[in-house]
Amino acid sequence: MATAKKQSETSEMSVEQKLKTLYELQQIDSEIDKILLLRGELPVEVQDLEDEISGLETRAHNANAEVTEIENLISKKLNDIEIAKIKIKKYQEQQENVRNSREFESIAKEVEFQGLEIEHLEKQIREHNLQIKEKKELAEAAMALLADRQIDLDAKRAELAEITAETQKEEDDLRVKSASFEAQIDSRLLEAYKRIRKNARNGLAVVTVNREACGGCFNMIPPQRKMDIQLGKKIIVCEYCGRILVSDEYNGNIEA
Repeated sequence: MATAKKQSETSEMSVEQKLKTLYELQQIDSEIDKILLLRGELPVEVQDLEDEISGLETRAHNANAEVTEIENLISKKLNDIEIAKIKIKKYQEQQENVRNSREFESIAKEVEFQGLEIEHLEKQIREHNLQIKEKKELAEAAMALLADRQIDLDAKRAELAEITAETQKEEDDLRVKSASFEAQIDSRLLEAYKRIRKNARNGLAVVTVNREACGGCFNMIPPQRKMDIQLGKKIIVCEYCGRILVSDEYNGNIEA
């Protein structure tokens, strides 16, 4: 119902009224753009630093988790070594009670096998210890870099907070006004405005005619087309840049 009511109200507006409303909306949105421009790349830099810190935290966490996993493997292999030693001791005791050389040789092979198994496990443990060293170094490097990035982030956040505090109320007021003007424009025209604004240089979707030329791209406008723009009886876009053109009689011309 609300949408239908809005469409009814906006459809009753003359083309000239729609153009003036669009132009006022453009002026308000351009003021918001100026505030955002004042903040510069700070919001993006803050987000990038936050993402980098998050990535470093994940890297350090994963490295420490891998250390724990490798330590568990070492613990298991140490236990396997103890089991192998127990077996060797058992086999050596059995060798003292063998009845023939065949049994002796069979047990000797088992002792040798367990000895080789111990050597293999000890080699794996040495390799695991090297892996642990590498993982710990990786985690330490990540945390050291994270500490530096956190200092940068704190500074950027403070700078952004200071600038934002100076302009936030003005921005909030402008956004309320922008929403109010958007509510007066029919959805298709508003969608077109936003699409043009998104793709246009400096966010200008609605521009005046300046010195016989488009105020956005500065290409010359034919006299008949300029007359149609001044009459304000229909919505006309620049054939070169696609911006909506309004009469230079409108106040507060916006420069591209």
